[in-house]
Amino acid sequence: MGAVINQLPIGLSIAAVLLLIALGLTFTFGQMGVINMAHGEFIMAGAYTAYLLQDWAGRQAVPVALPVAFVVAGLMGLVLERTLIRRFYGRPLDTLLLTWGVSLLLQQLARDLFGAPNVQVRAPEFLEGGLGVLPYNRLFIMALAAGGVLAIWIYLNRTAQGRRMQAVMQNRQLAAVMGIDTGRVDMRTFFIGSGLAGVAGVALTLVGPVGPALGTYYIVDAFLVVVAGGLGALRGAVAAALALGLLNSYAEFWTDASLAKVVVFAAVIAFLQVRPRGLFVLRSRALT
Repeated sequence: MGAVINQLPIGLSIAAVLLLIALGLTFTFGQMGVINMAHGEFIMAGAYTAYLLQDWAGRQAVPVALPVAFVVAGLMGLVLERTLIRRFYGRPLDTLLLTWGVSLLLQQLARDLFGAPNVQVRAPEFLEGGLGVLPYNRLFIMALAAGGVLAIWIYLNRTAQGRRMQAVMQNRQLAAVMGIDTGRVDMRTFFIGSGLAGVAGVALTLVGPVGPALGTYYIVDAFLVVVAGGLGALRGAVAAALALGLLNSYAEFWTDASLAKVVVFAAVIAFLQVRPRGLFVLRSRALT
């Protein structure tokens, strides 16, 4: 029982990181049908932003880096969408190959700039220690994920831009006919989704080292969260991230890292046999 309790904060923090990553994917994938394999490199960019800010902010680099990483990763996603991805809308397999190539280029660029060895970001003093079995750094990650979900919910339901985003997700053609600039909505969505990946990268510096391949360790799991939760469904992303994070933590504790991945994949495949469209299905205005 003690081991089960001790694994709980690890599982919750994994779930929180997956949720931050998947929040962006669930809208870019759900709204645009873009399979963005370079999303993992936006995570890496956020983590390296915190690393670079250490020279100026010292041990306060993590909180300082959160807004900076959001903007840096968001701009990277915006450039990618405007220069390449917008030419491939409606062709998801082509976007997969395109963004996979971009991810390899960005990883090599990171190796050239920062070197191949992993680097470490020092956590702030106020994140040392813990509350019972919950370390403060993992509590901070959970709070960050909760804040991200709340901000996205407010944006979607309390702002005009968020309602336009939902309209485009439900029916792009009808939204365009009604006068919504879908291209501008796509730009805004890609900026927000990529920025959240950068925030997730900063969070990951609290639980491990930073390296050029950091994003590749999480991108597949994040796609699993999106698919299992339902495309474009915010509550589905929350539920799926929580389930997969806890499952991965306990499976890895009782077996090993490789077998834990197999368990997670098997669980998602079995779930999709029952609910092929995910846990929650986004309401659509389409006629078919």
